[in-house]
Amino acid sequence: MRLALETFDIEARALIGLKARQGESFVNAVRAMLDSRGRVVVMGMGKSGHVGRKIAATLASTGTPAMFVHPAEASHGDLGMVTAGDVVLAISNSGESDELAAIVPAIKRLGVTLVAMTGKPESTLARHADIVLSSAVDQEACPLNLAPTASTTAQMALGDALAVALLDARGFREEDFARSHPGGSLGRKLLTHVRDVMRSGDAVPRVPPEMPLVDMMREMTRKGLGATAVVTPEGQVAGIFTDGDLRRLIERGADLRELRARDVLYPTPKTVRADALAVDAADLMEKHRITSVLVIDDDGLLVGALNSNDLMRAKVI
Repeated sequence: MRLALETFDIEARALIGLKARQGESFVNAVRAMLDSRGRVVVMGMGKSGHVGRKIAATLASTGTPAMFVHPAEASHGDLGMVTAGDVVLAISNSGESDELAAIVPAIKRLGVTLVAMTGKPESTLARHADIVLSSAVDQEACPLNLAPTASTTAQMALGDALAVALLDARGFREEDFARSHPGGSLGRKLLTHVRDVMRSGDAVPRVPPEMPLVDMMREMTRKGLGATAVVTPEGQVAGIFTDGDLRRLIERGADLRELRARDVLYPTPKTVRADALAVDAADLMEKHRITSVLVIDDDGLLVGALNSNDLMRAKVI
């Protein structure tokens, strides 16, 4: 347990030290990536390579086109993935990785901007780089001070700092993030529209104002929405009738056989447009403590309906 707690302390100190080491070089690196006509190509060997893959993924998902290229594979043809408009982010704690050193001359000949992320600013990699980002740490968390621990934590944090700075500079917002993550919960919330999840056509329960209540209950049962729209012959929404309304009628002892839709409808139902976000429909339901909403077009004509179960099936809520 003692070593575990010491690991937290060492890595926390490494991050605080990392903050103090950043300056104009960090700004220049962000500017180079922001101005790049191509992609950020991340490279690294061993543990630095694993960190590099994560940094490339984070950049790509936050608005900066990026990819990871393995340095050893780069010297056997994959360097063709790097183009003149790219920025290469080379990661090496020692700055003396043989595989990176072997391809640095070729990278320089391409005319790309080479950004080195290294713990040794005086290293071979740093000397050949256009911009040097210091990821130096005073101590590894490994008791032998050998295994990459605090140094990889510093690399990861520095990569996150680059991604966040670029995200902000690009004006990247939730909607942009959702487009990069269509399968995630945020993507579903920000990309799913009411038209994508609503019931339409014959699946929408609807009755005319003159329909007897008993027949209206049959329509509600068949369609399974928990409510039915009451619509005029022209298709205009006149109101809504819900399972809750029926329950309250029964509690009052009303003679259901004598009632028609026009007698029991709620005349101002909550409605949404088909092009609204599904999450907005969910917010409307939650705000008014209802389970169903009607979908109308610009002319107030009924075009669909949905309830909370529809939204749950779509994983919007």
